[in-house]
Amino acid sequence: MVFSREVPDMEITKAFSSEFYSALLPEMLLFAGLLALILIPNLGKGTFRIPGTQIRLPWFLGGERYALTSNPHLPAWIATITLTGAFFAVGDSLKGGVDSMLIMSSDADTAKELLMINGFSRVFEMIFFGALALASFASMNRLNVEGVGSKLSAEQLYNNRRQADFYILMLTCGLGMSVVALAQDLFVLFIGLELASFSTYVLVAFLKESKAGAEAGMKYFIVGSVASGVGLYGLSMLYLWAGSLQFDVLAAEFAASGAEPLPLIGIGFVLVGFGFKVSAAPFHFAAPDAYAGASSPVAGVLATASKAMGMVGLIRMLLIVAAPETSEGSAVWLVCLGALAALTMTWGNIAALGSTNPKRMLAYSSVAHAGYMLAGLTAIGAWTWDPSFAGQEGEAALLIMTALMFHLLVLVAFKLGAFLVLSVLESDGDASRLSSLGGLAKREPLLAFAMFIFMISLAGVPPMAGFLSKLMVIMGIVNVGVGSGTGSFGDLHWVWWLALLMVLNSAVSVFYYLRVAVVMFFEAPEEGREGPLPSGWQVRTSIFACVLATVLIGIFGDTLIEMCRSAAASLTTNW
Repeated sequence: MVFSREVPDMEITKAFSSEFYSALLPEMLLFAGLLALILIPNLGKGTFRIPGTQIRLPWFLGGERYALTSNPHLPAWIATITLTGAFFAVGDSLKGGVDSMLIMSSDADTAKELLMINGFSRVFEMIFFGALALASFASMNRLNVEGVGSKLSAEQLYNNRRQADFYILMLTCGLGMSVVALAQDLFVLFIGLELASFSTYVLVAFLKESKAGAEAGMKYFIVGSVASGVGLYGLSMLYLWAGSLQFDVLAAEFAASGAEPLPLIGIGFVLVGFGFKVSAAPFHFAAPDAYAGASSPVAGVLATASKAMGMVGLIRMLLIVAAPETSEGSAVWLVCLGALAALTMTWGNIAALGSTNPKRMLAYSSVAHAGYMLAGLTAIGAWTWDPSFAGQEGEAALLIMTALMFHLLVLVAFKLGAFLVLSVLESDGDASRLSSLGGLAKREPLLAFAMFIFMISLAGVPPMAGFLSKLMVIMGIVNVGVGSGTGSFGDLHWVWWLALLMVLNSAVSVFYYLRVAVVMFFEAPEEGREGPLPSGWQVRTSIFACVLATVLIGIFGDTLIEMCRSAAASLTTNW
């Protein structure tokens, strides 16, 4: 089995052609939104003087701003509408399947594959734009001016000077993530990764008035820069070895001589950068501080969209470049990734058990979920171990990939939703202690109910969406582990134990997720925090949308699963 794809009916177009712009409609919307955010908030009654004369002409930039353009809500609305439009543009393209399109460089002599539009890339773009749109809308009245810890009304939380900067970073992050999803060249992928990363570094530290925010941003930037530097070094090693960074070229070279030390070391270094993005142990140490110091909507983006971006990189490198068949039936990275998956899910859950900060607890929960997804990738790398099983047209591999994409998609609903509930608490002063959730059921029954739904979905309790996505991953791993179903227990492939470890870790996670419910429903509110929380219909609307998605997808998720299955199949024709 070679994880490469040649689509007979795939449309090929040149960069910057008319087809190029129509195919990249979501990205064009983001670019237009960026221009609008730069220009519109600066519109005013500014003039300039013609040199050598006293004549002044209006040029509508600077000076006294117009009433409309000075509205503090305006940047948020521009960004939210832009991201929502991109989300629905992607969703519309997924109806009835996506026609694959390969975008090549315009140089006819040395044409290179740059981007590929297919179901796989579109589903991940849906994850990115959906998470960013919700975070953007929820942040509309949640930009803290005076630092964490002060009680501020919704109106006091507006800061017009910094609104545009915040949302420009949101859109830039979305553009970088979409490039990662579409990239067919490792260097192009790296450019998209860094564009999104630099935006998230600033977003984490955006609450500069807070010591925790500034410290978190600095730690996240330092660790992320080191990880990117290691990844860039590995990228240079792969280029030195193969003479190209095209995924198809790297895959061919890896299949021919991938057991050599240079490509193995190079791909290992590249994976360090992606390991940081998915918060896999031991590359996760900056994640808890980043989540705790960032505003809750931004932390939600890190836990969902940023994690999905890292998974795209891992899938590209492990399943396209370093394919299982390059090592006679199982991937060369199989054992290492399996050990990493076991360490990541176990460490994340154990660390979450002892956490008394809700945001840090959710950060460690994200580490554990990264371990679950790494376990799924390990199983895909091992599924050819039994020749008789390999003849089943890759159904097990397809099931796991479908489950991974589905899990990342629904994670936007319940993981981001949990962070948005904490965002409402932050507007009342602080959400850094578990006790800050005390008595929430008495203060805000609907918010407490929403948080309870998110917690049980994260724990994998039926019939929530989290249960369905976890079950699909576990079933896929078990199918790989048992192979053809013949032989004794001792003949099972060792990846079967990863499914068992997932079940045990999920059982452990129930404790700290339900601990949140106990605090909300059975403990008294903190002194001075007995009344209702500050209003803000935007963030509450976003929370309601997340609750609705969590419940409905868990019960009626067939359509979404089928969409993910079709998208997974577009990654390769050989499953």
